[in-house]
Amino acid sequence: MANNAITALSHAHLRGARFVYIAAVFAALGGLLFGYDTGVISGALIFIKREFGLTTAAEEIVVSGVLLGATIGAIIGGKAADRFGRRRVLLVTAAIFGIGALASAVAPSPAILIASRVVLGSAIGLASTNVPVYLSEVAPPHARGWVVSLFQLAVTVGIVVAYLTDYAFASVEGWRWMLGLAVAPALVFGIGMFFLPETPRWLVRGGHHEVAHSTLVRIRGLADVNLEIEEIKASLAQQGESGHWTDLLRRQVRPALVVGLGLAIFQQITGINTVIYYAPKILQAAGFNSASGAILATVGVGVVNVGMTILAMFLVDRAGRRPLLLIGIAGMIVTLGVLGLSFRVSNPSGQLAWIAVICLMGYVASFAISLGPIFWLLIAEIYPLKIRGLAEGTAATFNWGSNLIVSLTFLTLVEKFGASSTFLLYAFASVASWLFAYYFVPETRGRTLEQIEAFWRARHRVRQMAN
Repeated sequence: MANNAITALSHAHLRGARFVYIAAVFAALGGLLFGYDTGVISGALIFIKREFGLTTAAEEIVVSGVLLGATIGAIIGGKAADRFGRRRVLLVTAAIFGIGALASAVAPSPAILIASRVVLGSAIGLASTNVPVYLSEVAPPHARGWVVSLFQLAVTVGIVVAYLTDYAFASVEGWRWMLGLAVAPALVFGIGMFFLPETPRWLVRGGHHEVAHSTLVRIRGLADVNLEIEEIKASLAQQGESGHWTDLLRRQVRPALVVGLGLAIFQQITGINTVIYYAPKILQAAGFNSASGAILATVGVGVVNVGMTILAMFLVDRAGRRPLLLIGIAGMIVTLGVLGLSFRVSNPSGQLAWIAVICLMGYVASFAISLGPIFWLLIAEIYPLKIRGLAEGTAATFNWGSNLIVSLTFLTLVEKFGASSTFLLYAFASVASWLFAYYFVPETRGRTLEQIEAFWRARHRVRQMAN
């Protein structure tokens, strides 16, 4: 009898795990589109510049149009998800991805291309705000780290696919194909989200308790999920927040807000997206003569990004968030420093080109086990349920805003101060990010989302007693 019960429980667990895997894969396609549409411009920009005769400032605007849209999408995405649900917002996101990709591919002028990229960027902002939250709310506590990190893995895979697409069409200067092929994953993303359920936590928050119960049974593969439902209800009952912008500044939320906003800014001002957007141009400046050769070398950087993100997914629920964060940022400091110094002491040559490739790979590898996945994971974990979408959207907004500033200034900084000083500036920003992570970022490994909320409340009570 006992053996039958154990067997039934095991089968239920497998069914629940299988559902989480399927949900995670389809939801993470939003991350793949995020990665593809941000990475594809690196190779396409070379040919767009030739066709439209772009100046340096115009190049920066073409790249940054996506980032402006992403900032706008992130601003509205969190509040929309809290109001209408994570699933509905992601369905709209898939449609915007498809429309933006098609419009970019057929753009007859730089102005229309920029406008199309802004539209596409709004979808990226919506995806970056809502996919991690969706994944965190359907994943079991023991697997939440790798499930949410699947979003970052999908981003890195999307970047590699974009680089490979750029290389495939480089010989015919087919930048329109590069941009337009994003329609295919957008369609799959939309179809997948149509068949996936809303998250149980959002359903409980909205008072849909019966639907939440049946959804959680489906997700977990267990007949008795009352304990988890009651834990969600109890967590909601203890929260005074009602989901308004002003609630983000309440004292018990403020430390979590500082962590999210700080990591959002540091993820960008340490320079990662200058590599994603401008890697071929960096490598050409270092000594690669052909556009195809520079793009192919960039593919290698992208492959390293994917491989190290997979390693981070394996380690994040074992080693924890903080150790990976601190070790990875330390690696970023070293590789950025070497890259900056190598540009200072060398002239463009084959030797410098390979030093640049090695440093870029080391830098991206370090980022991929630290600020890359862990930022998106933490901002999906550390906020109270009633304002989770709003708070995550606020962090994502700061992330995209910082990304916009860095991308708008990179080429200008290189022209005025040189590549060496620019990369050394990013190295100093990485030092600041390491200190921030050491002093402010808590460990969340192994805790349920409700336990993390309780941690912030307990910390707030301790501070009140101390005062």
